[in-house]
Amino acid sequence: MKYISLVMTLFLGFTLLVSANNPNEKSTVLIKTDVKGDASPHVLKEVLLAKENGITEIKFEKGVYHFYPEKALEMFCYISNHEDVVTRTAFPLIDFENITIDGQGSEFIFHGLMIPFIIEGGKNITVKNLSVDWKNPFHSEGTVVANDPKAKTVDIEYSSDYPYEIRNGQVHFVHPYYEHTIGQCIFFDPKREAILYKNESYLPVELNSKTAKQFNIDKLSYKYENDPRTPFHSRLGLESKMNAKEIKPGVIRFSKMKREVPPVGAVLVSKGKKGDNRIAPAFRVTGTYDLNIQSVTVHHAGGMGLICENSENITLDGFNTIPAKGRVLSASADATHFVGCRGKVELKNCELRCQMDDALNVHGTYQKVMDIIDEHTIGIHVGHFEQQMFSIGRPNDTIGLVRLSDSFFPYNKLTLKSIQKLNGRYHLVTFNEKLPANIKAGDLIENLDAYPEVTVRDCEINGNRARGLLISTPRKTLVTNNFFHTHMSAILVPVESGFWYESGSASNLVITNNVFQDCVHGSKGKAVIQLETDDDNENIAFKDITISNNTFNQYDNLILEVKNTDGFTFEGNTITNSGTFPQLHSDRPAIIVESSKNVVFKKNSYKGNAKEILHTDGKSGKLKFK
Repeated sequence: MKYISLVMTLFLGFTLLVSANNPNEKSTVLIKTDVKGDASPHVLKEVLLAKENGITEIKFEKGVYHFYPEKALEMFCYISNHEDVVTRTAFPLIDFENITIDGQGSEFIFHGLMIPFIIEGGKNITVKNLSVDWKNPFHSEGTVVANDPKAKTVDIEYSSDYPYEIRNGQVHFVHPYYEHTIGQCIFFDPKREAILYKNESYLPVELNSKTAKQFNIDKLSYKYENDPRTPFHSRLGLESKMNAKEIKPGVIRFSKMKREVPPVGAVLVSKGKKGDNRIAPAFRVTGTYDLNIQSVTVHHAGGMGLICENSENITLDGFNTIPAKGRVLSASADATHFVGCRGKVELKNCELRCQMDDALNVHGTYQKVMDIIDEHTIGIHVGHFEQQMFSIGRPNDTIGLVRLSDSFFPYNKLTLKSIQKLNGRYHLVTFNEKLPANIKAGDLIENLDAYPEVTVRDCEINGNRARGLLISTPRKTLVTNNFFHTHMSAILVPVESGFWYESGSASNLVITNNVFQDCVHGSKGKAVIQLETDDDNENIAFKDITISNNTFNQYDNLILEVKNTDGFTFEGNTITNSGTFPQLHSDRPAIIVESSKNVVFKKNSYKGNAKEILHTDGKSGKLKFK
């Protein structure tokens, strides 16, 4: 096994339940609770020996198991949409086929910088009946106990679970193995178990100002394009102007609040600076076929609950992100995220709640043409620093050449021959065919084969920051019988080419029989369902979208925004005003349609408060809400 070289004689033995002599029988290892003090070395031994011993199932006697990093396997991982890290794990499921990890209702508690499950290059893998949590989370939570709107101060109380130091006016939360500042943060409403209404009106808490002294910084130059979002570049020219002061042990006063002061009782959740705070997803999956995760709850992750790259046929049945008792936050980034996947992705019976980012994001990846090397080869630049070493595809995949100023769809197609990764962000991509004469630097490439069919059914998406579902796949997608209560749009259908470089545009999308309850209760005024591009043109990006028989019980006006779409039906939907919160954008219409065609509204019911139900740009045909 390419990652592993360990001396096995020091490990303890386990009970083999079924003999492996009969290849038609399942051979099972049972791990008992007597290893729960530090289960890492014992579990790791069984995982490493499983293939050679013909083991197809590792079971756990029901109990609570603690996993520490000191005796776990160390690996370096490039992880899409996370920081690339040297990490440790007790479950290196590398190149496994036909294996099941069954917790039988056990709780897995992790300590420090670990990735609980690293699943890579395998086939037919099942993980079921367990929960994942950390003893000390990668974030901190404190409750607002006093505020002063005139002085712009807020007092926040922290329990003994969140030790801290104050260094030069800045708070550093110190956990075993890890520390973080305030950095990226949000306010929760503990009564509603959701992001605080108007949350963005109270942020940021940690303020920066321009550095007082600089010498020749403005003379810095780069031969090639650099990424201003990297931790290094994003901090140039800024210094903290935070003035945190301890009022009494466990209570900190934050001064100079830039905007409104949050109400007493709100909970501030902080996870540190961007670029440092996505280091420990609960499940890291890459290059895997036929993965099934059943009845698994992620109470916390220092990043995403599950990040899945370049994999095929993924089923999450009863995969939950739910805060542990005594906390308001579950995963500190997305609950689930799929990039470059294919086959089918299915989420069913999932409760994705109170995470700090989206419930699901499914997309491909744009990579930017940097050089024309020869008649078959280009040099590409990986657009975002959290996509280093991402493989655009595998041999013979169909690669589209895209120039978004002209069209959201490829102007030419080639088949992939090979990829040579010279470093994390510069790859040589060679095609079987000759390059077209009109290809040029600045064009984008995307893998047209690396998009999955998606089904999201019977799920609850509730109380999280950001969006519910981000859908960027042209394959058949069904979103049905779900409940949404999200801080931002419940469903965003984007083309995103300039920040995350997340490729794909939705087609054949059906959204039906869902309930949308008081979504977009931040303050940016997006629609509950949003179809948009980040390129300001009128080209068609989305095709054949149907939204039918849904209930929108919404406190604010804007329900739907449709842009750059050909073939859109809104039918049989019921829109009412909940009155739950004061409206934030009472001047908005209920529906906006721009740069679209073949749009139909029929058999809908509207009982909201918008003075204008349907607003169009005059370029989308004669439309009438009905």
